[in-house]
Formats: sequence, C-alpha cells, structure tokens
Amino acid sequence: MPGDTELSRIGISLPKNLLDKFDEILTLRGYSSRSEGIRDSIRSYITHYQWISDVKGERQGVITMVYDHDQRGLLQTLTEIQHQYASSIQASLHSHVTHNKCLEVILIRGDGAVLKDITERLMAQKGVEAVKLTTIPVEG
Repeated sequence: MPGDTELSRIGISLPKNLLDKFDEILTLRGYSSRSEGIRDSIRSYITHYQWISDVKGERQGVITMVYDHDQRGLLQTLTEIQHQYASSIQASLHSHVTHNKCLEVILIRGDGAVLKDITERLMAQKGVEAVKLTTIPVEG
C-alpha cells in the first residue's frame, strides 16, 4: 500500500498457463517486472475485498461466475450452495462458453451479508475461475 517501504520476499507456485497469461498482460500494460505486476494485483484484490465487505442492508444484484465444467464434483457443489441460499436466489442463467468452460449469472436479492456469503462460497470452489458480485441498495 502507499507508504510501504519494507519489502518481503515470497515464493509462489503457479500453473504455466496462468503465468504465461499474467506475463502477457504485464508486457501489454508495460510493467517493468513481475513483482510490480503482482504488487498491483494484490492491491486490486485488497481493494475488491474491501469494496465487497461494504455490501450491507437489503440489496439486489447479480453474481457472475465462470467455471470449469469438467472439474470433478464442482457442478454438484455449486448446485448445493445455490440450494442452501434459495431464499436469496431469484433466478440463474447458464451458458456453455466452450466444451468445458461455463458462464453462470445468478440474480440475487437479500441482506448484503448473505449475498457476500454466497459469493465467497462460490469463489472458494476449485475450478471456479472468476466470480463477481454487483449489487445496488434496495430503496424502500
């Protein structure tokens, strides 16, 4: 974050295809190093987490999710999560993007904390590539 001057060295393991995509983006955006790209990515992740943490009160919105259809057990787990939150989920739309990649859009309404819980549970599943929660407050 701004003002941080003490650096810590970490090691991470990534699948080659993920690292290749990351390197390609770094080149396109003109980053001077992977480290700077990773720092920027972590800042963005922290900002997103803080933004999603601020979702409070009665909300209406959508969860957009991309996942690997072939990930063993994932479809059953995603269905079970959605059934557990049936009172907050109004509808869902499923689209087959490729043979193994799916896009799902879930229309939700309810308390912001519950909508965040749904999103975070979906996000935590192995094989889920991306999840985004977008909400607006429900005005009385």
